[in-house]
Amino acid sequence: METDIQSPSQDSGGLLRELRVKIPQERVEKAVGDRLRVIAQRARVPGFRPGKAPFKVIQQQYGQSARMEAVGELVEICYPEAVNKTGARPASRPSFNIVSEQPGQDLEFTASFEVYPEVQLSGLDTLEIEAPVVDVTEADVERLIDNLRKSRRTLSEAGRAAASGDVVKVDFDGRIDGESFAGGQGQDAEIELGAGQFLPDLENAIAGHVAGEAFGTEVNFPEDYRAEPLRGKTAQFQVTLKQVQGVTLPAVEDAEFLQAHGVDSADALRAKARTALESERAKAIQRRQKAQLMEQLADRNPVQVPRSLIEAEVPKLREQAVGRMNLQQVPPEKLVEMLPDPLFHGAAARKVLLGLLLGEIIKQQQIKLDPDRVEAALDSMASEYEQPEQVKSFYRSRPDMMQGLQAMVLEDQVVDALLARATRTDTPMSLEQLLNPRPAAA
Repeated sequence: METDIQSPSQDSGGLLRELRVKIPQERVEKAVGDRLRVIAQRARVPGFRPGKAPFKVIQQQYGQSARMEAVGELVEICYPEAVNKTGARPASRPSFNIVSEQPGQDLEFTASFEVYPEVQLSGLDTLEIEAPVVDVTEADVERLIDNLRKSRRTLSEAGRAAASGDVVKVDFDGRIDGESFAGGQGQDAEIELGAGQFLPDLENAIAGHVAGEAFGTEVNFPEDYRAEPLRGKTAQFQVTLKQVQGVTLPAVEDAEFLQAHGVDSADALRAKARTALESERAKAIQRRQKAQLMEQLADRNPVQVPRSLIEAEVPKLREQAVGRMNLQQVPPEKLVEMLPDPLFHGAAARKVLLGLLLGEIIKQQQIKLDPDRVEAALDSMASEYEQPEQVKSFYRSRPDMMQGLQAMVLEDQVVDALLARATRTDTPMSLEQLLNPRPAAA
């Protein structure tokens, strides 16, 4: 018994399809009869032993539910058969609509679904990248060591006026034209003077005062301040300086400090710091070059992407945002209110687009996953933990985690293939510029 399939119709948007399928009534009746026979074997009908009720009685009592179940099963079975015959590539689960379903008649239904777009790659031979050329200098090494020392600093009461480098505790109340503003009030705020954590005018005003003093000062907000309503404004702050603490850093040669970083000499610490910076340099260069390639790839290949894939990506992006913003304790329904779906649609659409483009490159260039690179990536990742072998065993025991790692490696292989074809311009820069690029203007 053949199933009648009509070619899917196309909507004006280009990706939505509607497939019309007709199933002969003989196939439907056979499916209903098969289900009734299964029911008859276990049905308990008053006046009959289990499984001994006449088939006509079974039909009377269970015929309607058996038909509903059989129709649902036939739709689920025939849909992929129909899709395979048309050659469509669904990108979403279908929504079904029963058009005709009556005893003695053919079953007819429609299936609506989005399909993957046709991807025609262009511009792969005209990609251009600015390749950072970065030296790790002695100053970079010393800067990292200073940061390590600061992370193990000790604080003690200064007993003097506050100065740059001190850690102070303050209460403050800022107003503009006598009106409070968001972020203008704080209690027991801890500020490291000179670290640029607060506005320079406020930090400079605190310097020179001693604990217990209360004073007023004017604070000017810069024209490019992150909060637009405050840009270029002047605020009047009332400040109470509650504590001034001096900072003591461990000496580079301090045995306890060296031991905490797994070395036994200052030279060994500097060598370890240089190795760490060189590793960070390599990762940052790779990230920067990849970002340039992805931007050009997306710009040169504008492809309509299935909305269903965008919507599936949104919860993942929201989850990442929750992790970055430490909002794990916020109830899920509140999170959706704070971080609504439209906030992520642009990023989700771009991510889906890049996934489609990379998939097409993999197919066209027949790029195969390199098992050696997977092992190297696993080794690199595990080396950051105290017990790397246990970490690797855990990853290998989790197919989902290994698939994620393999996808990352395959994506890196695609980037390498694109880099090999791109025009490269060497761009000298400092390590600080590479690791901490200035954010783009709003």
